[in-house]
Amino acid sequence: MAVQPLDSQTVLDVDPWLKDNVPAILHRHELFRKWKETIFAAEGGYGPFMDGYHKMGINIQPDNSVIYREWAPNAKEAVFIGDFNKWNRISHPMTKNQYGVWEITVPPTQDGQCAIPHDSKVKISFILPHGARVERIPAWITRVTQDLSISPVYEARFWNPPEAERYKFKNKRPPQPRSARIYEAHVGISTSELRVGTYKEFTTDMLPRIHGLGYNVIQLMAVMEHAYYASFGYQVTSFFAASSRYGSPEDLKELIDTAHGLGITILLDVVHSHACKNVLDGINQFDGTDHLYFHDGGKGRHDLWDSRLFNYGHHEVLRFLLSNLKFWMEEYQFDGFRFDGVTSMMYTHHGIGAGFSGGYHEYFGDSVDLEAVVYLMLANDAIHELYPGAITIAEDVSGMPLLCIPVSKGGVGFDYRLSMAIPDMWIKLLKHKKDDEWDIGNIVHTLVNRRHGEKSIAYAESHDQALVGDKTIAFWLMDKEMYTNMSDLTEMTPVISRGIALHKMIRFLVHSLGGEGYLNFEGNEFGHPEWLDFPREGNGNSFHYARRQWNVVDDPLLRYKYLNEFDKAMNHLEEKYGWLAAPQAYVSLKHEVDKMIVFERAGLLFIFNFHPTNSFTDYRVGVDTPGEYHVLLSSDEKRFGGFDNIDLNAKYVTTPMEWNNRKNWLQVYIPSRTCMVLGTQ
Repeated sequence: MAVQPLDSQTVLDVDPWLKDNVPAILHRHELFRKWKETIFAAEGGYGPFMDGYHKMGINIQPDNSVIYREWAPNAKEAVFIGDFNKWNRISHPMTKNQYGVWEITVPPTQDGQCAIPHDSKVKISFILPHGARVERIPAWITRVTQDLSISPVYEARFWNPPEAERYKFKNKRPPQPRSARIYEAHVGISTSELRVGTYKEFTTDMLPRIHGLGYNVIQLMAVMEHAYYASFGYQVTSFFAASSRYGSPEDLKELIDTAHGLGITILLDVVHSHACKNVLDGINQFDGTDHLYFHDGGKGRHDLWDSRLFNYGHHEVLRFLLSNLKFWMEEYQFDGFRFDGVTSMMYTHHGIGAGFSGGYHEYFGDSVDLEAVVYLMLANDAIHELYPGAITIAEDVSGMPLLCIPVSKGGVGFDYRLSMAIPDMWIKLLKHKKDDEWDIGNIVHTLVNRRHGEKSIAYAESHDQALVGDKTIAFWLMDKEMYTNMSDLTEMTPVISRGIALHKMIRFLVHSLGGEGYLNFEGNEFGHPEWLDFPREGNGNSFHYARRQWNVVDDPLLRYKYLNEFDKAMNHLEEKYGWLAAPQAYVSLKHEVDKMIVFERAGLLFIFNFHPTNSFTDYRVGVDTPGEYHVLLSSDEKRFGGFDNIDLNAKYVTTPMEWNNRKNWLQVYIPSRTCMVLGTQ
């Protein structure tokens, strides 16, 4: 298959400012084109190439024989061992082909049953060139388990449940949402109890909660099996195995299928930026060499993360990673991916000690890792070719131009990027500035400063900020008073009043102004009272902070319910009016003295008063569309912990006279620390 070469005009049509960088973009696309043509010529297309998991690893045949293949060119001998052959290191030798792939067929038993029992343990045993024997967990294994009472090292399992126990998908994937309202969740912490939560519990307890809140996408963290629970899922050992901490593969399938039944799209937080350096239960030094899946030497190591870096320029590594994407889409019916650590992938400095000023020279020079960028282009191109409704999101802090432009137009091909500057801005403000020192112009600039034509996901706070050492927005706002004054039976102190008001305003401003999608980390919607800290040596292996305290939001006497209700109202209003899918907002007012922000988006008028003390009567705001406006949502409603100072039945009629560069104006009463949105209904 011939891939069309890219012409410079296509790139300039997207962004004329890229003129000086067109040669670099054309070169990048040429490398992509060669890879795609190689894959189509040698493998028959993306589909067959990404079906690697049907060829490699352990696969059961229709006659119940088992074929096991493993790429390990350095090994001199290989034997398939396990419970099935009583760990005999001679009885099941494998043969090696010219590409370094070892293979064995284990025939069925005499009565036609599979000779390897379901859920029994297996391994591969190698003899290396210098005579040493090493044993490894199969690289493509789909199930590994850990018994911490014996050892933290994982054991590989042969997963082949009887037909009656296999989960059968009932629901179709939902169509790609018009507006992405994303709930970022971690199955393990999704319980109030002092333990690891399960897929089953998430299905019964969390899915209805998330659906009720009006989120239509769930981004699942820490699903790919990882060695250390406290790594938040980012030290992956087995790329094809769903974490057994939370239950069985069938339980995860049920979770995703149930979500689909509710119309919820499910994304996997995929970690292809690096791999755990574990040898005994990872893929590091798999065949005794330093450089099978990874670069050798310093190029293959991430100093900050203490992990291994993939060699994206190798055919078999591409087979492994691209097949991994198709595996999660097919076997578990995920609807797309949030790619972790994209900045680390795209630059040879991995973002360590490197700041990005936004100058275009930073994105196309010697510091760019072209092999990694081309891998991301291939991944996005393949996913969207095979699954046109899929969503891909890039976690990139650098602001790489064309990241969210299709590969055919010279881009990297993601659908969205995460707006990582927004949460940083809020934390800096809450840490270092008094309320009357907030720079309104800078707040607005940070929220609207995104690449036109490339979609971004806005979020007010990240999961990293929930971790020990930092604080969530709610904690920065209310701190220790969250322990003493969050009950409706106690007085509404100035700290709590301010905290509840600003928590709602910050999140609504980000939701309505900051992007083409919105993300919330679980628990933050109701101002979760404590940080997140996984069991580790430093805290006595305690689960006290490694959970979400749903009890506080479900208690009708506590004020967390107000924040939860506002979050729900905000999402349901967006579902109705679709501002995330609408063009960027027009900001007509950023007033430093009054601390006012006014903008229009999706035909609605948004008004925010961040002033700590001043309420404004008959405040004049501009609006382009004439008519009679009504309050659609006010943060000051009693049901959101407000004071009901805004009349929800008031009518606001426009006057046809220019104001703040808009054709009309109307006047509103807007109390201190409140926001509202008006519409013509």
